[in-house]
Amino acid sequence: MSQSMSVRIGDSRWGAALVLCAAFGAPDLCVAAKLEAPQRCADLRALVVPGFDVSIEEATPIPEGPPAVLPPGEPADLRLPSHCRVDGVIDKRVGQNGRSYAIGFSIALPDQWNGRFLFQGGGGLNGTVTPPLGAQATGAIPALARGYAVISTDSGHKGAVFDATFMEDQQATLDFLYRAVGVVAQVGKAIVRSHYGRSADHAYFVGCSTGGREAMMMSQRYPDYFDGIVAGAPAMRTNYSNLADRWVAIALNQVAPRDDAGRPDPVRAFSDGDKRLVVEGVLKACDANDGLADGMIFAVGACRFDPGSLVCHAPKTEACITQTQAAALTKGFSGPRDSRGVQVYPGFWFDTGIAAPGPIAGLLSSRGGPVGPPITATEMDVDREEAAAANAVSAVGDTASWTQLSTFKSRGGKLLFYHGVSDPWFSAQDTVRYYEQLAVDNGGPSAVSQWSRLFLVPGMGHCRGGEASLDRFDMLEAVVAWVEKSLPPDSVVATGKSFPARSRPLCPYPLHTHYKGTGDPEKAANFECRS
Repeated sequence: MSQSMSVRIGDSRWGAALVLCAAFGAPDLCVAAKLEAPQRCADLRALVVPGFDVSIEEATPIPEGPPAVLPPGEPADLRLPSHCRVDGVIDKRVGQNGRSYAIGFSIALPDQWNGRFLFQGGGGLNGTVTPPLGAQATGAIPALARGYAVISTDSGHKGAVFDATFMEDQQATLDFLYRAVGVVAQVGKAIVRSHYGRSADHAYFVGCSTGGREAMMMSQRYPDYFDGIVAGAPAMRTNYSNLADRWVAIALNQVAPRDDAGRPDPVRAFSDGDKRLVVEGVLKACDANDGLADGMIFAVGACRFDPGSLVCHAPKTEACITQTQAAALTKGFSGPRDSRGVQVYPGFWFDTGIAAPGPIAGLLSSRGGPVGPPITATEMDVDREEAAAANAVSAVGDTASWTQLSTFKSRGGKLLFYHGVSDPWFSAQDTVRYYEQLAVDNGGPSAVSQWSRLFLVPGMGHCRGGEASLDRFDMLEAVVAWVEKSLPPDSVVATGKSFPARSRPLCPYPLHTHYKGTGDPEKAANFECRS
């Protein structure tokens, strides 16, 4: 018998493979026989994952069709392939104050599987198992629709997106900070192996905001779990970013009109006309630095907008702002400093989305931060707030200072970052700060660019949206090509609703998108990456 005989795992020859292996010792068949026999979707309800306390609650075949819940920003005609949807919990228990806890998860296993496993990152403080579609930073087609097995998790508790009451329980807090994503990754891989009869060829993690922090956590704490990781607008140093948002709000409060109770409103510090004037001033100063005045600022590092250039030389009109308004802008966007003059958190870049309306408003339209009541204070003790921000909980789950990724790198892992320049919650400058430190600690920019790259997205707010932005791009395909074909992403093409006919290449930092000077300025092919 030929030793090169092949066996398709899961077909009618599975039993024959076992017999032939035992009888003749055919190497190919013996290897095949060591794999698990594929399990039908319904049979996964009885799945036991050795080493983990897993309870499968549902295992349901889902026919081809539209998703039950349409993710934000996805086309209304989105259709998903037929797949097996498995929902379950890990480590079910009763915790502090008699509250029930468990790490919830959901995994979608497409009938036509491409051999890849994708972990979909969370958002906010999690608390909900979102549909496992893999729609973040995947362009026009979610990962599930491409044949990826996709998993998501609530990270160990139930609650509203910013409900922090679970933190009264130590284990729930640790699960949220780092443990749950590691456990769910292992359980998800085991379910994939059980359903398809073999392990995934490659594993990927894609997340934004909290999911971006989780993505960084995977590269730092679980360096051998994933081949490619995409971290968008990572929610690192959250206490400090909140401090920075308060800093901006208080700077605006100092020049804002008061209500009848004497409370300032930062949203009214600048009228709608003032906001338009500021954005126009930013564009006038910085738009053409990338070779084309097109309403987008790609050469963000070269932007030198001075709010003082808009100050009235006579009484205030709609054509200018006051000196106090200009000073508030300069102070707020420069970022908080303590009493010693030390920068506590980076500032924010002036960009087209700083006056964007909600649901995630730009800094000039925000009332002081992502959650909580509007900020009405006019003074701030940065030293005191800095000390409060440096608490033990934030230190355990933070990812902002750990750059020792030698294991991840040596395994051939690839790590992409992206961040909207107009993000009002987490400054893109803080992600740049981390990436630059990553380069310093790993042999310099040229060396780190061999396995990690950062892409800044002008105009984009937090994870998506914004004013004058191209917020649809496929970072997943970029990292897959890098991992599986050794093709580094020298650029990633972006499109968006702001400019329906426009495409632009996003360039890896510190390069920026620059118009070549000829050709259709709406087409990405007529732009290049420059330093």
